[in-house]
Amino acid sequence: MPYRHYFEDAVGKLHSERRYRVFTDLERNADQFPLAAWRGPQGAIDVVMWCSNDYLGMGCHPAVTSAMMEAVSRFGAGAGGTRNISGNSHPVVQLEAELADLHAKASALVFTSGWVSNLAGISAIAGLIPDCVILSDELNHNSMIEGIRRSGRDKVIFRHNDLAHLEHQLRAIGTARPKLIVFESLYSMDGDIAPVAAIAKLAKTYKAMTYLDEVHAVGLYGARGGGIAERDGVMDQIDVIEGTLAKGFGTLGGYLAADTAIIDAVRSYAPSFIFTTALPPAVAVAARTAVRHLKASASERLLHQRQVAHTKAALTEAGLPVMDNRSHIVPLFVGDADLCKQASDLLLERHAIYIQPINYPTVARGTERLRITPTPRHSEAHIDALTAALRDVWHQLDLPTAIRYRARAAE
Repeated sequence: MPYRHYFEDAVGKLHSERRYRVFTDLERNADQFPLAAWRGPQGAIDVVMWCSNDYLGMGCHPAVTSAMMEAVSRFGAGAGGTRNISGNSHPVVQLEAELADLHAKASALVFTSGWVSNLAGISAIAGLIPDCVILSDELNHNSMIEGIRRSGRDKVIFRHNDLAHLEHQLRAIGTARPKLIVFESLYSMDGDIAPVAAIAKLAKTYKAMTYLDEVHAVGLYGARGGGIAERDGVMDQIDVIEGTLAKGFGTLGGYLAADTAIIDAVRSYAPSFIFTTALPPAVAVAARTAVRHLKASASERLLHQRQVAHTKAALTEAGLPVMDNRSHIVPLFVGDADLCKQASDLLLERHAIYIQPINYPTVARGTERLRITPTPRHSEAHIDALTAALRDVWHQLDLPTAIRYRARAAE
């Protein structure tokens, strides 16, 4: 094939930059999560997963798995088509009602992933507002960036979580021109949380519409798992809330919750919704079960926060470079792509601990890290073993200690 060398060169570049991604072959054990079987060179070996985005372990919750199995028997495995043709199943309609209620919005719309819901939502909403300008946080997720591009509207980037810079941009645009502020509540690589209430206040002052990505917060924060906006009491001040079913709720899919007119417009105009096969009914049933459970139960959230706090305290006490934040994300700074991969490999091969390295383009070059996500199912023994393993790996590779990391950050 005359074009093969283009692809070989592209992959070769990743290898030369030491950021070629290797996918670890794992089989998660639903009964014993966070244990998983790693199918490596020595055969199947049990390892402890420390980087799952199933933050609460709801993907293994007996109520969720049993609901999904029953639904498969009743509805079958697939959706049958797009919702415009043959895939508008009743379980999806019920799930949307559950999500609208979760966020105290009139309507909700379900997509096959959070990436697709951001692409469809931002592009359709901004695209339907003449002369709209989008104000976007500089660290917004790739799916949001793609949605902004697809909209064809002007964009203005404001510095990450910088209210003064956002207000400067809003003032420069003026109150007459339509505006959409697009931001996340919780940024998953650093674990920092946006000043949601303050941004909503600025939006009101300057007559802007708000679009909030709560992907890494839904299920985990708020009295009923509605996210940071619910926790901070400002859900009613946010025009569009976007979330996922694949993290705190442990299943699959993305969604928007907003006023009925907004949801109807996205449903009617977004190609990535119109032409995509619907979420399978069994997945919708499992997701609805998880959402309903976490609306009523706070025990998972409380235990999760306790284990996060214990993990952060143990790693900090060990002198490891925990990147400070006030969320459930526990990033450990490495600062080098090759060393980050070596650290991940050593943890897996010597200590049976699975933590995937986080390199460019997910994070900026020079800020590579291990991203740890404790769950309610990680025990004190797991935390102790993790701490000992990390200390060994940090010593073996001479990685930055907390003191060296703070000195570097202060430069």
